[in-house]
Amino acid sequence: MSRVGKYPVPIPEGVQVAIAGRSLSAKGRLGELTLALSEDVEVKVEDKAVKVAPRGGERRARVMWGTTRALVANMVRGVSAGYERSMEITGTGFRAAVQGQNLVINLGFSHDVVYPIPRGIKISCEKPTSIKVEGIDKRLVGQVAAEIRSFRPPEPYKGKGVRYADEVIRRKEGKKK
Repeated sequence: MSRVGKYPVPIPEGVQVAIAGRSLSAKGRLGELTLALSEDVEVKVEDKAVKVAPRGGERRARVMWGTTRALVANMVRGVSAGYERSMEITGTGFRAAVQGQNLVINLGFSHDVVYPIPRGIKISCEKPTSIKVEGIDKRLVGQVAAEIRSFRPPEPYKGKGVRYADEVIRRKEGKKK
């Protein structure tokens, strides 16, 4: 069983963490995030660190202990450094471009796929075949990247589609004569 909850979350320079009732807010140079705290955990800010402890010994309290600590760590890193996810498009004629508040992707369908960029996310395309998703909320960055990938996931025969930059596609051999 993991004991990630017992390690305090260090607060870097330039980040303020405040607890008001059952919500925790982190404010940094990139923005501000808030987290609704569970009744099963006790959260304290002391010595330039956030400490999380379970309230009681039941199973749910221990589960929420590690989860809350991980969520707080993600918030603190998000408001100080941010998160990014790089993606690549492979395929003849496949390309992407940002037009206003929309990401327009040509993936070989009869129409272009238009994806509205959510608030709090910045999408950029340095090349027509690369997409970079950036933001301060780790969950939202991952969700947006997964939605973009789901329009045309990479296929195993030619590797065509949208994939994460660090993703390895297992290729299949195909038909033989």
